[in-house]
Amino acid sequence: MLSAGMGRSAKVELRCGRGQAIPDPPGQLMLRSIKFGNFGNSFRSQIRKGKILAYVISPNTVSWSLLQDGRVDVTAEFISVTFTNPSNEINPVRDPAIDPAFLLRYARTLDEYGFNYTLVPYASSSFDPFTIGATIAAHTRDIKIIIALRPNTLYPTVAAKALATLDQLSGGRVVVHFIAGGSDAEQASEGDFLPKEERYERLEEYIRILRRAWNSAEPFDFSGKYYRFKQFRNAVRPIAGTIPVSVGGSSDAAYRVGGALADIFGLWGEPLAETREQIARIHAEAARAGRTDRPRIWVTFRPIVAETDDLAWAKAHRTLDALNANRAKGLGRAPAAAAHPANVGSQRLLAIAARGDVHDRALWYPTVTATNASGATTALVGSPRTIAESILDYVDLGAELISIRGYDNLNDAIDYGRYVLPLVRDGLDRRAVETRAYA
Repeated sequence: MLSAGMGRSAKVELRCGRGQAIPDPPGQLMLRSIKFGNFGNSFRSQIRKGKILAYVISPNTVSWSLLQDGRVDVTAEFISVTFTNPSNEINPVRDPAIDPAFLLRYARTLDEYGFNYTLVPYASSSFDPFTIGATIAAHTRDIKIIIALRPNTLYPTVAAKALATLDQLSGGRVVVHFIAGGSDAEQASEGDFLPKEERYERLEEYIRILRRAWNSAEPFDFSGKYYRFKQFRNAVRPIAGTIPVSVGGSSDAAYRVGGALADIFGLWGEPLAETREQIARIHAEAARAGRTDRPRIWVTFRPIVAETDDLAWAKAHRTLDALNANRAKGLGRAPAAAAHPANVGSQRLLAIAARGDVHDRALWYPTVTATNASGATTALVGSPRTIAESILDYVDLGAELISIRGYDNLNDAIDYGRYVLPLVRDGLDRRAVETRAYA
């Protein structure tokens, strides 16, 4: 399929079977076919020859891009969050149990509506992400599973095997997202008393151990500040030889470790100017670490969408009223008398909220103050067209992964899949260019 329009680069998608040779792009684009030992990797792999790149973007799809002026036009991918029961922030239930039927319906909805990833979150008092992830893998076809993992909860050699096991079971659909820990109290609840800077130092060791375990054919030793072992051998390998690693945060330590080591770097939704500065900081840390590539940028929003902008704003204020009422009843994301958050990301969100309610096209911050900036809480408000154009603003900044989840979890996911994702993808198509022939 040839995508044509106005933009910087040309893209062609080609299909071939698992383990077969990837064909050359059509026309006069010349690149010898490349055979993968296993073509089941659903995370984007990259092959370069001259001005042509091939991206493996799904188990059976390759996207070829022509480079012009050193730039690549990248298709954005979409992330949601896994929810295991009908409880949500509008109608919360205290400590709800897993509803297996709801979990499967939600996961299949994401798969059917074209979401690329689902994040299985971690909290010290909540469900095990690996078990949830394995359930999703068994009942979906394409969606990739992002396992949230705190290093203090699982020894790295065990995590290497657990992640690789799930990767094999899912046909190569696993990503790991590391949470160094933004709350000292939350970390202490599971026996972790390291200060924040040391938690990131530990994370650096953790990532290096995982990659060595996935890549080393021989037993190896490790002797670091936080981990020490001898002659560990791993016989459980990821399908693609490795698993993408995601890191998030807004602190200096997060930028340093994520910029140096991450395949993906996660940010919460801030205004365009602040996001541009954060991306530049991540890129600078990647360059300082000697990388020739950069982490892919993941930005998270909570869209509130309705048929028109006016209806969406009315819905946004009803949502805000519910958030405030639930927090007053002790059912919110943060207690009514919660202290000012200790993590830099939440502090940044609250500082931006103090400057005004609306930023850029449709970025709305009262949901931040209503939740004490407890996690990703910035909303985008508007019609599907307004939401899509707002997302495209961030894609233009360099965001390749867009996480969107709402407040009425299942219904919002359906609305995004029906009305928002197609508009974003149409907008990306309009940014493409007609194929230029290279001899």
